[in-house]
Amino acid sequence: MIVEWLNRLRDCIDYLEEHLEEKFDIDEVARISLTSKFHFQRLFHMITGITVAEYVRKRRLTLAAQMLATSDAKIIDVALKYGYQSPEAFTKAFNRIHGINPSEVKEKGISLKAYPRLSFQLQIKGEEAMNYRIVEKESFKVIGVSKKVTTVDGENFKIIPRFWQEVNGNGTCEDLKKYCGDLGMLGICADFDHEAEEFTYMIASEKTVDKVPEAFEEREIPAATWAIFESIGPMPHAIQEVFKRIYSEWFPATGYEHADAPELEVYLPGNPDAENYKCEVWIPVIKN
Repeated sequence: MIVEWLNRLRDCIDYLEEHLEEKFDIDEVARISLTSKFHFQRLFHMITGITVAEYVRKRRLTLAAQMLATSDAKIIDVALKYGYQSPEAFTKAFNRIHGINPSEVKEKGISLKAYPRLSFQLQIKGEEAMNYRIVEKESFKVIGVSKKVTTVDGENFKIIPRFWQEVNGNGTCEDLKKYCGDLGMLGICADFDHEAEEFTYMIASEKTVDKVPEAFEEREIPAATWAIFESIGPMPHAIQEVFKRIYSEWFPATGYEHADAPELEVYLPGNPDAENYKCEVWIPVIKN
């Protein structure tokens, strides 16, 4: 099953590479992967550390730089070739990647960044087995605070730990703990917008009383089937590694697919900096 999935992933990269000069069609890529659009984009991001849109953008700007450096093509023509409707938009994106403007490409001593085509290989690592359990749970409500998080260049892995530091420092976590249910404190990843390359991250607890402070927002977590994984080790590294293993190893090996629902980080009592700290990752799933 893993080899079959790896081959489909390679087919997706083939398609993306062959259509870099055309409008980005994520629906067709998902069709090739034989998964939902949501599932493919989440898998791709967790395995590679970048979104599909970011990969396409970086590959286009790599080829655009090569074209400008080795030909007499006009900037506007290169911009249009790789999907930019104006020189201004192209220049802004080009500068963000290469650190220079397109007009500077041929200047002596200028260096450009190249983002190579992705390739995937099957590696037998001898990792420990991933223990998990499947749980059905009815819908429930949570309360807490949230913020939009970008996934560009893996910034979410930096922003979320800073967010936790902030709410721990200003007393918000202590206030939320007053309303905790059996699940304890929660980190919730929701509202995935793959085109905008962002999602909402919420630090929350179960809603256990009717009246809560106005400073907290409320959200309903839908009824779902959850695959639950244990994380052991200091935060945030341990839980980030569990997420990566879920997407790079567990999903391809089991035939499950991500359901279009929030992901939960369940923080159990204990010292989150300890080597033996235990928490859980809850992933909403459906069986293929």
